[in-house]
Amino acid sequence: MREEIVIAVAGNPNTGKTTLINALAGTRLRVGNWPGVTVEKKEAQLEMNGIKIRLVDLPGTYSLSPFSLEELIARDFLVREKPDVVLNVVDATNLERNLYLTLQLLETGRPVVLVLNMYDEALRKGLRIEVEKLSQLLKIPVIPTVAIKGDGLREALEAAIRVAREKPKPFLEYGQEMEKALSELENWLKHWNSFLPESIPLRWLAIKLLEGDPKVKEETGIQELPDLPSLRHLLSAHGEPGEILAEARYGVASGVVKECVHREGLRPDLSEKLDRILLHRYLGFPLFLAMMWLLFKLTFDLSSPFVDWLDQVVNTALAPTLARGLHFLSAPEWFQALILEGIVAGVGTVAVFIPVIAAMMFWITFLEGSGYLARAAFVMDRAMHTVGLHGKSFIPLLLGFGCNVPSVYATRVLESRRDRILTAFLAPFMSCGARLPVYVLFAGAFFAYRAGTVVWSLYLLGIGMALLLGLFLQKTLLKGEPGFLVMELPPYRLPRGKYLLIHTWEKTRHFVIKAGTYILVMSVAVWFLLNFPAGKGVEGSYLARLSRTIAPVFEPLGFGRWEAAASLITGVMAKEVVVSTLGEIYGAGAGETEAPPESIGRAWGEVLKALPRAFLEAGSNLLAGLYPVSLEPEPAQASLISKIRSTFTPLSAYSFMVFTLLYMPCMVFLAAFYAEFRSLRLTALLICLNLGLAYILALALYQTGRFLGYGG
Repeated sequence: MREEIVIAVAGNPNTGKTTLINALAGTRLRVGNWPGVTVEKKEAQLEMNGIKIRLVDLPGTYSLSPFSLEELIARDFLVREKPDVVLNVVDATNLERNLYLTLQLLETGRPVVLVLNMYDEALRKGLRIEVEKLSQLLKIPVIPTVAIKGDGLREALEAAIRVAREKPKPFLEYGQEMEKALSELENWLKHWNSFLPESIPLRWLAIKLLEGDPKVKEETGIQELPDLPSLRHLLSAHGEPGEILAEARYGVASGVVKECVHREGLRPDLSEKLDRILLHRYLGFPLFLAMMWLLFKLTFDLSSPFVDWLDQVVNTALAPTLARGLHFLSAPEWFQALILEGIVAGVGTVAVFIPVIAAMMFWITFLEGSGYLARAAFVMDRAMHTVGLHGKSFIPLLLGFGCNVPSVYATRVLESRRDRILTAFLAPFMSCGARLPVYVLFAGAFFAYRAGTVVWSLYLLGIGMALLLGLFLQKTLLKGEPGFLVMELPPYRLPRGKYLLIHTWEKTRHFVIKAGTYILVMSVAVWFLLNFPAGKGVEGSYLARLSRTIAPVFEPLGFGRWEAAASLITGVMAKEVVVSTLGEIYGAGAGETEAPPESIGRAWGEVLKALPRAFLEAGSNLLAGLYPVSLEPEPAQASLISKIRSTFTPLSAYSFMVFTLLYMPCMVFLAAFYAEFRSLRLTALLICLNLGLAYILALALYQTGRFLGYGG
């Protein structure tokens, strides 16, 4: 039987834990240069010298106090599941602050290996760390590493294996009076009639009882400390026991750093210089808005040529090829229609926007890796306070720009249930990648050269509506005072190419998988609803009949036709389905008939020739800077665009995009929300608030636009 070692990887947020695991195990756990990335424990496995190693990535946490979910997840695993060794990853540039958690890890009684990550940055800042002396003082192995480059990782893993086999009992003293009180409390616990699990170390339990830890008091039933002589003396001499322990830990951490860390000349810090500008009291927010506008501008500059190219692939090459193949196989006409009018027109209409999603995810990943997105929480802190939250709540909301679903789980970084619920209520207003195809389709049809600015305005509108809803909820249903924002700011870094490519793909893959699974299923379902009852045509189909009963509700909003209503009904499943439904209804690309082999060959030849041109055009767009790039579609998609232009106006198109932004979270989000908070009442309230706000705002925009003479 092979030997197996369980290694818990713990540390403060943004110290490189997940990067270290990815480098060791070759996995692709979520990585970001900002706090709050890991909010539940994740695992990876590898083998070394015939030993099976299980690495458990615990949530980043500053302490093991039971005040937030990530702290509870981390400490419950360490105390109850008995990992063989703890790899404590610390930021070598901020050793004193990180050591507070290190001391708490040692209190659990688990063997610990200290990993001094970002050691190269410490050296650049002029810090000299006496590694051997640090190891002697803490009585644990200390290994310098640079996880992002892979330096020192093998040594750290070998040290962890060695310590796991030796099973040393780490012990650090907090002073004679404290140790005497803890010793008496441990002896009392040994004889106390309880059913405590054997895995819980008595010293750790004594420390937590002395701290007044509410979770431990609840689990043990010990509400009051016993009347012991040393405890009476400690409390009478020093006061509050929790404060005594905190001061003891900080004292040890400070003393160790003074002994082992030396600054060899103060060197200018780029992060501090940039923060003076980017976090400026007055300039910070306008710069954040400008950064978001630039993100959308670069997204469309980079993706526009590839959208056109992929549209050409789907509609001028793939569709005719499939049509000829199906005809050659003598497939039934209904099956040919299902493939061409259902799947190609449905999934294909959405798939052409994959370059936009990928470009957006690339730039978001770049901002994550650079460290700027962590600053966004501080920039938004003042605005979040107006709605009863603090800047830390903006981190889950930032995740929502990729997909709203992870935002629900990311609320676990927040301390109170009230903050978590309020933040989750605001998450659907962040424009996820699923809404982008809707924006791009309509912005390209009506606002070609201003598409980036129009989409930017929708993202800002979502943020603004989230703040207004938060203000309403914290004054009514979710009253409470916001906490304080205490969050580590990572240093600015230039993200590595491998990091950008891997994590751009990880974010984009979510969209691609949806296009290949339930968007495919929905496209098939929509095709059947559009083609039955047989012989009635699209206008007499089940979907048209259902949509016509609902369409009058949207008349005051500017899109009272059944086609728009149908897309909104199916879009409840996923926002991308709005586009695929319109593609099927309007028959985008469905008009292709059997083509001769030579024309198919020429079409694929043109597609291959067009790809290098797309790269050149994307490069020229980026170099052109502020030059406006049009999202005017290729002729292959002209039928869809022409139908949209004939049934919408620029004003009604913008109203439709606003309604799509706000009207209802997707079904996956609702399932995640219910699973997290276990409340049908809250889930129903979330749906009603979204629908109500979407209707009111779209109505106000459209009717105001008509009043001002912008068209009906």
